Amino acid sequence: MTTRIGVVTFPGTLDDQDALRAVRIAGAEPVSLWHRDKDLHQVDAVVLAGGFSYGDYLRAGAISRFSPVMETLIEQAKAGMPVLGICNGFQILTEAHLLPGAMLRNNHLHFICRDQKLRVENAETAWTSDYAPGQEISVPLKNMDGRYTADERTLDELEAEGRVAFRYLDGNPNGSLRDIAGITNAAGNIVGLMPHPEHAVEPLIGTGRTDGLGFFTSIIKKLVNA
Repeated sequence: MTTRIGVVTFPGTLDDQDALRAVRIAGAEPVSLWHRDKDLHQVDAVVLAGGFSYGDYLRAGAISRFSPVMETLIEQAKAGMPVLGICNGFQILTEAHLLPGAMLRNNHLHFICRDQKLRVENAETAWTSDYAPGQEISVPLKNMDGRYTADERTLDELEAEGRVAFRYLDGNPNGSLRDIAGITNAAGNIVGLMPHPEHAVEPLIGTGRTDGLGFFTSIIKKLVNA
């Protein structure tokens, strides 16, 4: 049976089509999910794509967190369904308390768009198993509210438990504490990051490399071997 990976579209989502395409290129069946529909349509995993849902009013992701689809998604994620939050999707995951911490305005107060080098810190999650610990990858980064923050106790717990999934290299682009670019929950089924792996899945687009494809091949292998 073909692996089905859903991609949620909220009002203001920009990168849902890119995420669906990445899923297809990796070899799974992409399934479009609408934010007002609680039904996840029997998908095996979900991607919350990037963009500016609801125009980032109140806080980035704060309104989307209460969309009907999130009621089902939160329940399923807590039960073990793999969920990947990219950029705005990461912001939504923190607002939904599926991942700890919060996202603040970039420390330089400007929107940033560039290719970003990352180091893989945790290659044991559902979304990162096709990478090697310490591997350096490059994927596009584009955000205004990308500064990851949390209290010192939470940061220490993330470090001690190996839940920092990715770290920025060659300069911190937004002031994220401890250079954190992405994190995972304790179970490893939920991953959030600010950079955009869906824009680095084939040579003709994004960075001109395929460094982001491993997110999508990782989850397919995880689900096939489950």
